[in-house]
Amino acid sequence: MVNLKKHRNTIIFLFVGLIIMAVILYFIGIDTVVNALKNANPLYIIIAVILQCITYYLYTLRWYIINKSADMGDVTIKKLLPMVLLSLAVNNITPSGRGGGEPVRAYVLSKESDYTFDMTFATVLGDRALDTFPFIILAIITIIGMIFTFALSPVWIGVLVACVTAITILVVIIIYMSVNESFGTKLTNWIVKLVKRFYKKYQPKHEVQIRNYVSGFQKTMRVLITDRNVLLYALPLSFLVWFMEILRVYCVFLAFSANVPLVVVAEVFIIACLVGMVPLLPGGLGAVDGIMILFYSGAGITASISAAATVVERLISFWMTTILGLIALSVYGANVLDSLSLGKAKELSEGSSESENSEDISQSEDD
Repeated sequence: MVNLKKHRNTIIFLFVGLIIMAVILYFIGIDTVVNALKNANPLYIIIAVILQCITYYLYTLRWYIINKSADMGDVTIKKLLPMVLLSLAVNNITPSGRGGGEPVRAYVLSKESDYTFDMTFATVLGDRALDTFPFIILAIITIIGMIFTFALSPVWIGVLVACVTAITILVVIIIYMSVNESFGTKLTNWIVKLVKRFYKKYQPKHEVQIRNYVSGFQKTMRVLITDRNVLLYALPLSFLVWFMEILRVYCVFLAFSANVPLVVVAEVFIIACLVGMVPLLPGGLGAVDGIMILFYSGAGITASISAAATVVERLISFWMTTILGLIALSVYGANVLDSLSLGKAKELSEGSSESENSEDISQSEDD
């Protein structure tokens, strides 16, 4: 059973996001939005759902390629798919900048296989880095395009540029620390000092864990960066994933007979993703919806159509994904949600390994 008290803040944030969305719909006019929904072409909505399902597969395939490059290819796509769905769901329900599900995914993979958490988390980070690389390129193009498409204020432009810059710096740091051991050592020392200062329960063993983790991460990332299959297959898959996401939104608008250029759909979607990465509300719930409605309306789409299309799009990308992920949660047990933080996930993984080793020793003694 899920401990509701432990995840009280997440539940509160979800309700806050829903309230924000309800307020937005109220001011637009719920009746007009409902009428627009009634007139939607179900064929395009079905196509959008199929595109979303294909995207799940592509996410999983990319992670499988990365795992294979790290000599973890014995874990099949069939086994990885529910882990991906679970991590996507956790990203949706935790206010963590679309990153809360990554420790959970790494923990579940280490729990369901013979690989250490350091190895599994390195492949997860590699997967995220590959996902972020095309996003940075698209975001830069989007910001330039939106300056001409929309009458953005200097403040908006500054915020968007700052977001892209921050993400770019983070990816560069991850890649650089993987190829430069001395930089990795300096970064590790800085992290240790940070943990000592702000973590009240700090113990000497934590420093050892951090250093071992960074070392294992560097080794795995070096393999991924230099692997030809990652560059030839996984990286193009990342671009394809983003294209499928944009195409899904475009199909939703086609369902409402809205004549929205694909370029505008792409621009607004990328901006909404940037907002969704800010760790304020789970999955950017409320904030992302508002941004999408605002910009689509600014592009000449009526507010009712913009709102109706956004509602359907979020039902597919947010709620359907969340429900499927929670179903996957039943496979692994609700206790995996205890691994939401990186430190806790590593601790649980190590505890699980020690427990299994103890059981093996006991079994051997009995034999």
